[in-house]
Amino acid sequence: MRSIIKTGIGTALAAGVGALASRDADSRWYRRLSKPPFQPPAVAFPIVWTLLYTDIAISSAVTIDTLRDEMRHIDAAAFERALAVNVVLNGAWTWVFFRAHRTGTAAITAAVLTLSSADLIRRAAPASPPAAAALVPYAGWCAFATALSTEIWRRNR
Repeated sequence: MRSIIKTGIGTALAAGVGALASRDADSRWYRRLSKPPFQPPAVAFPIVWTLLYTDIAISSAVTIDTLRDEMRHIDAAAFERALAVNVVLNGAWTWVFFRAHRTGTAAITAAVLTLSSADLIRRAAPASPPAAAALVPYAGWCAFATALSTEIWRRNR
C-alpha cells in the first residue's frame, strides 16, 4: 500500500480539523439545542470517527494503488481529487456546525458529504470491490449525519 501515507495524512488532517472545532460540542449553545431522540451518546462520535477515518485511509490507498497498478493513472488521480474534496467537506462540517452555528448550512454540507462519500464508493468499485464495500459504512454514517443535522436544524430554527 504505497499510498497509505498520503491517505493517512489526509484523513488525519480532516480528523484534526474536526477535533479542533468539535471542542465546542460542550458549549452552552450546543447543550441548549433541541436534539432528536436518535442522537447517539457523545462518546460514540470519537469512536465511530476513528474507525471511519482508518477505513477511509486504507480503502482509499488500496483503490489508488490498484488503479495505478492497472495503469489507470487518470482514474487514480481523479480518485485522489475526489478524496481531497471529501476530506475537506468532512472537516468543514464541524466548523460550520459547532463554530459558525449554521445548522441549516451544516445539514446541506452533510448531504453534500454523503454524495461525495457515495462517489468514492462508485470510483473504488471497479478497481477494488472490497475497498468499495469497506467505504459503505462511511457513506451510511454520513447519511445518518445528514438526517441528524437536518432534524437539529428543523427543531431549532
